[in-house]
Amino acid sequence: MIHQQDLPQAGEALWLAGDIGGTKTTLALYSAEAGPYAPIAQATFPSRDFASLEAIVAAFLQDRNVAIRHASFGIAGPVVDGRVQATNLPWVIEEQAFSAWLGAPVRLLNDLAAIAHAVPNLRAEDLETLNAGRPASQAPLGVIAPGTGLGEAFLLWIGNAYRPFASEGGHADFAPNTPLGAELLAYLRPRLGHISYEQVCSGRGLPTLYGFLRDSGRYAEPAWLAAELAAALDPTRVIVRAGVEGQADICSATLELFRDILAAEAGNLALRVLATGGVYLGGGLPPRLLRFLKTEAFTRAFTDKGRFTDFLKQVPVHVIRNPEAALFGAACHGLELEGYHD
Repeated sequence: MIHQQDLPQAGEALWLAGDIGGTKTTLALYSAEAGPYAPIAQATFPSRDFASLEAIVAAFLQDRNVAIRHASFGIAGPVVDGRVQATNLPWVIEEQAFSAWLGAPVRLLNDLAAIAHAVPNLRAEDLETLNAGRPASQAPLGVIAPGTGLGEAFLLWIGNAYRPFASEGGHADFAPNTPLGAELLAYLRPRLGHISYEQVCSGRGLPTLYGFLRDSGRYAEPAWLAAELAAALDPTRVIVRAGVEGQADICSATLELFRDILAAEAGNLALRVLATGGVYLGGGLPPRLLRFLKTEAFTRAFTDKGRFTDFLKQVPVHVIRNPEAALFGAACHGLELEGYHD
């Protein structure tokens, strides 16, 4: 997929941003004049068809006579001292080496940090509100994003702007507070040992929830569904489709259990960082599961925190519907480097 406007002349202020994922990598060029809402050129590449991120950038910039001022890349994995081992790719990327190759400064961002950079700049059409609440001005914001894994981040108002901070909160202990959740934990403990939220609240965790509901005898598994799952390269897609379309009770129940776990952990994040400015649900799953999320059940699970129930009822909760939020966030980070303000 390629999107391109008329490119500026070489030497004009351009910056490069990218969203690097295990399946696909999307790159885009931006100008100070147009800003992060309007990429000058954009293209998507199958990540595993390339030996490195440099190879993808080279393919993207080929035949584009432009000068790159700097680059910002969001990528799944912890960025430590300017270095990241990609979580779902056999790539090691280092800012210093990449900068020398590109001939321009390069910054690496955890993918959740990239989404967090997007949050203060999202427009109304980018969001679906689950709870309007009463947002506090310049208050902390929380971001939780179930996709293939589970990412968490937060933003604090520092000086005159929000500053994002990445975390690995998705790997914290799964701590259920319902009888069904406790039974799930007991089911998983001998199978997995340590149980993190990511293992039960992510795309990779959905088949685990499905297996629990099947093996516990709560729901029957239709023969057609068992055959489809056995043949599928990605059983998560099958479960989500069948659940959203109401084709199988066990799949709908799986998505409801996922919803309750996500809501509870989103409430935990709100308490941890006092996110009275709002909690934002990113990642690929929430926009696809809106009919499960826009329910009283989600609100109950989010606010079920004892003495802090009323407190959490005031916390706004939004789903990020923009499918390119991570790319947009990397572009917003580039905007900060550019020193440009809308």
